[in-house]
Amino acid sequence: MSRRAVILAGGMGTRLRPYTVVLPKPLMPIGDYPILEVIIRQLIAGGFQHITLAVNHQAELIKAFFQDGDKWGVRIDYSLEDEPLGTMGPLRLIKDLPENFLVMNGDILTDLNYADFHDTHVRDGNIFTISSKTRQHRIDYGVLDTSESGLLTGFREKPTAEYKVSMGVYMVSSGAVEHIPQRGAYGFDQLMLDLLAAGKPATVRDFAGYWLDIGRPDDYALAIEQFETMQSRFLNG
Repeated sequence: MSRRAVILAGGMGTRLRPYTVVLPKPLMPIGDYPILEVIIRQLIAGGFQHITLAVNHQAELIKAFFQDGDKWGVRIDYSLEDEPLGTMGPLRLIKDLPENFLVMNGDILTDLNYADFHDTHVRDGNIFTISSKTRQHRIDYGVLDTSESGLLTGFREKPTAEYKVSMGVYMVSSGAVEHIPQRGAYGFDQLMLDLLAAGKPATVRDFAGYWLDIGRPDDYALAIEQFETMQSRFLNG
């Protein structure tokens, strides 16, 4: 099965400043590699033959590093945004997308099996598939439950809330692309609401493995530390 991927690599990386003043976030190093190279190597291992990088901020640095992908034995091309188009807006600029393709952020460290994620979406005929991760958030305060009259009805000391979050990895069908408007910025959130309104909800697929978004300094430092000891988990060989 031919597999195609689009990597969203055009963000400003404002949460990682001042690092991203010098380098675009996808070129921030994790061990011996930029995070985007780790992703590309993983996709190649998963049988993806054609990767499009949707670029904007510091695009020339990214293009100079990856060029046409010949160094890695894969076809890499580029889609350049003239203005910020949000998460899903860049897809309308790419005219040769197949019926089903993978879309992901360019700053994710995970051991997700991209090939299995791709093929399951195709097999099930989903319009849009979201890879999700269950996260826990501890509230650092005592939580008060009260009645409408102000009487205490319950108390929870520093409870933990559990919720599912998007990993920033998606499988997209051409049917979903049809909902993306031709002009203006258009985000993942807008597409999800439009699909719900159209009665075509996305499928959420839970993932139990490793996932980290390196968008914040603390998470970036953690990714560097863990990649050093877990590199074989992300890059076989």
